[in-house]
Amino acid sequence: MKEIITLCVGQCGNQIGSEFWKQITAEHGIRPNGVPEDFALEGDDRKDVFFYEADDARFVPRALLLDLEPRVVNNIQNSQHRDLFNPENIFVSKEGGGAGNNWASGHRQAEENAELLADMLDREADNSDSLEGFVLTHSIAGGTGSGMGSYILEHLNDHFPKKLVSTYSVFPNWEEDQSDVVVQPYNSILTLKRLAVNADCVVVLDNTALNRIAVDRLRIPNPSVHHVNSLVSTVMAASTTTLRYPGYTNNDLVGLVASLVPTPRCHFLMTGYTPLTISADELARGDASKPPTQLPGSEPAGKDERMVHTSTDPRERPPPPPAGAVRKTSVLDVMRRLTQAKNIMVSANTRKGCYLSLLNIIQGDVDPTQVHKALQRVRERRLVSFIPWGPATFNVALSRKSPYVETKHKVSGLLLANHTCVSQLFAKTLTAYDRIRKRNAFVENYRREPMFADSLDEFDDSRDVVQSLRDEYIAAESPDYVEWGVGEEDDAGGLLDDGGGAFASDA
Repeated sequence: MKEIITLCVGQCGNQIGSEFWKQITAEHGIRPNGVPEDFALEGDDRKDVFFYEADDARFVPRALLLDLEPRVVNNIQNSQHRDLFNPENIFVSKEGGGAGNNWASGHRQAEENAELLADMLDREADNSDSLEGFVLTHSIAGGTGSGMGSYILEHLNDHFPKKLVSTYSVFPNWEEDQSDVVVQPYNSILTLKRLAVNADCVVVLDNTALNRIAVDRLRIPNPSVHHVNSLVSTVMAASTTTLRYPGYTNNDLVGLVASLVPTPRCHFLMTGYTPLTISADELARGDASKPPTQLPGSEPAGKDERMVHTSTDPRERPPPPPAGAVRKTSVLDVMRRLTQAKNIMVSANTRKGCYLSLLNIIQGDVDPTQVHKALQRVRERRLVSFIPWGPATFNVALSRKSPYVETKHKVSGLLLANHTCVSQLFAKTLTAYDRIRKRNAFVENYRREPMFADSLDEFDDSRDVVQSLRDEYIAAESPDYVEWGVGEEDDAGGLLDDGGGAFASDA
């Protein structure tokens, strides 16, 4: 058995994590207090991947909840899942003031509590028989998720070099009128450098695209934090389904990532999901919990960035359709819709650029011959274009659905893709950063932190890393990419990959 430890960092990361654990406890037949249902005791699912069984027969998540202010963690501890988590794996700063949207403050406070955080990580790692890696959920634009999350990434890279590190990273809404976090370009640049250097795989969760999907696909006029976080949890659960309900392929995290990361630095993945649905109960709960003036991808002053998640299927739109209106889903229909721009959870033009690699995870009772026919149709219609310098890496993994959760559709699918269009997100980040950096706007709070007391060189070093990453993704669209960067030294101190290697993580 290969175990995975989940790290939920900051307000955004803990909100996502809370929805994720609600979903996978239901999928494994585990009650909110961790006690398994009688009908789930004899199942052949791998509960031990994300849970361990305690002495009292409860299943406890292999999860650490980390934050610098108590509000979101307190909400989790007062929810119906309050008895699910190990209290020793919950960290809240004694000061409780948060990071104030300051990456440097979040990084410094994490460093001040380094010994305690290391003990928590070591204890959970020692509790695993065959630890495969870590999954981190956070935002890149707030204070805690970005700063503390960056410190944890650096720590994992230093102390667990043989373990895979994957992240679900929330990118902010870069529309100028959609954010009240004026320093999010600084936080994003600093975090992206750590994601490029210290992570093996980054699943990009774009707030702009998530809210577009909630409005256009789910028909939710004003999506709340809960709606968007619910969508993210659906993606997280679907992306791990082959680990929890293993089949013949992609039944471990390393194998899953290896097929998607042809070169080490190009490890930023976009996602898509179909069919998107939301129940009437979830819709009502989201409306009831929605802050009256909260903008997606933003946060109140002095608080970490909030994350909104949404389940998205136009079938469940008010008023609800009749029972017979649920559309039939086939493997071909699912695979075709996964590549459509309206289902892609990244605000980038997928028609520009090409795929480095692509993985479809198909859930449901599926005949493998249907998959082969669907793949043939996709190739015949040339629905996707791949890199000109390597083979077309189009993989399909089949997975069972949870027998404990009923769905209206027989087949669903998740897209995990490495596409050069992600460079467009990096370009937006660089543009926003340059706009305020050239005037040295809003830097005084950073200068108060020891890391930036003497100079702001770390800003510009991080920008160079992000620029180099964008350039590499653009270069990957050319047949000459195999010669790009050969012998050149990158800002992380290593050599740029020559494009010919496979997954090159220490994991």
